[in-house]
Amino acid sequence: MPETPLRAALLDAAALLLPVVCAGCGADDRALCGACIAALAPVPRRRVLADGTAVLAGLGYEGIAREVIVAMKSDRPGLAGRLAPALIAAVAAARAEAVEGGAADGVLELCAVPSTRRARRRRGYDPVRRTLAAAGFRVAPVFRAARPHPAQKTLSATARGSHLAGVFVARGPLDGRRFLLVDDVVTTGATLMAAADALREAGAQVLAYAAIASTPRRVAGFGGDAATTHRNPSGPAG
Repeated sequence: MPETPLRAALLDAAALLLPVVCAGCGADDRALCGACIAALAPVPRRRVLADGTAVLAGLGYEGIAREVIVAMKSDRPGLAGRLAPALIAAVAAARAEAVEGGAADGVLELCAVPSTRRARRRRGYDPVRRTLAAAGFRVAPVFRAARPHPAQKTLSATARGSHLAGVFVARGPLDGRRFLLVDDVVTTGATLMAAADALREAGAQVLAYAAIASTPRRVAGFGGDAATTHRNPSGPAG
C-alpha cells in the first residue's frame, strides 16, 4: 500500500500507542519504512539443486530482506504481507519452469515445507503458510507435521542433508499428483530436497521449488551453473 499523507498520519498516531521500529533498518515508528519496502521489490533468481530440480527465489537473503524475513519468522507475522510479492514472483517463475518441464497439460498443486509442531506452538503460526496465505495461494495439505530435528542454521552444509532423513512424511498416497514445493529460505537446498523425497516416495512428482529468498553465496553459482535472474513475473494462482 502506498504511503499517502493520511496513511502516514494514521501510522504516526498508532506509533504513539504501540511504538514500533522498522524491521528492516530499525527506524522508529514504522513496522516497515518506505525505503525498506522498496528494497523488497522482487528480482527472482534461479538455481538448480543437487536433485536436478530448479528453485526460484524472489529475493536474495541479505540486507533488508534478511532482516525482514528473520523478524517475520521470529515474532512479527504481520510482515508476511510485505514478503508476499517476492513469493508471488517466485511461484510465478517456478510455475513457468514447471511448464517447461512438462506440466502444461495437468494440474500443478502448491504445497509448503511443514514446520514441527513445537515450532508452530512456539511461534503461534507457520511462516511459510502465513506468507502463502498473504500472497493469496491455496496450499495442498499433503504433509504431516515435520518430525523434531536440529535447526538447519546450526548445522554445517555437509550435515544438513543427513539430519533430515525421515523428518518429512506425506499424509497418504499421492500417485499421479504434481507439485510445486515452497519454503521460506533456501541455503543448501537440503530441506526442500528432503521434503520432495517424501512426496516422491508417496507417488507424486515435484516439478519445481519456490522460496521467498535464497542465500547470496549459493545464488552466485551452484555446481558450475551460472545463476540467472528473472524480472517481474507475477500473478498468484488459485
